[in-house]
Amino acid sequence: MGNAGGLVVIALAWTIYGVVHSWLAGYGMKHRLIRRWPGLHRTYRILYNLLAVVLTVPPLALTWFYPGEPLWHWPAWIAWTAFGITAAGFLWSMRWYDGLEFLGLRQLRSHHPTPLEALVLSPLHRHVRHPWYSLGLLYLWTRDLNAGWLVAALAITVYIVIGSRLEERKLEQTFGEPYRRYLERVPGLLPLPGRKLSREEAETLVRESHKNVAPPSHRR
Repeated sequence: MGNAGGLVVIALAWTIYGVVHSWLAGYGMKHRLIRRWPGLHRTYRILYNLLAVVLTVPPLALTWFYPGEPLWHWPAWIAWTAFGITAAGFLWSMRWYDGLEFLGLRQLRSHHPTPLEALVLSPLHRHVRHPWYSLGLLYLWTRDLNAGWLVAALAITVYIVIGSRLEERKLEQTFGEPYRRYLERVPGLLPLPGRKLSREEAETLVRESHKNVAPPSHRR
């Protein structure tokens, strides 16, 4: 396969990953599978996470082993600074999440098919709606990129932009008006001057969201 053909395969592989990942994350598919197999309400999250990891192997391998010299080379201090910011941001923001629930381990012990959901607004969420995606993009675009990694970075970026919008639709269905106000106030992926929440405003939205959680039957 020629170099151009290899780049097409890389783009298709990451696109297929994004489509499948978003499809399985949607409320509609999740609820259909749980209705068919009720026991999945305990294992869906952990299976989803495991499948997400497994599905990254083919596109990642195709990208990793694509031949070619870097198209450009970042100075080491930029690459390492970006990596440090990314790692620190991920680890710091995890303080505002239930790690066991995020991984799907807590659900394994749950007897409730529809546990109460909570809106999480960490300090980073006061500046961008999707801080993990923003940090991921920072790392992705500050590494040395050959043609294969450039195509992968473009495909992943498109997926993140589209996937973040789909995720917002889910959150709006779940939390209603408080989340709609959040969408109006805070930018999606890139912080913008004057568009952020104070700590008090974020806490108010979180409190109000608890009163507006829509039941699963109202979500699609």
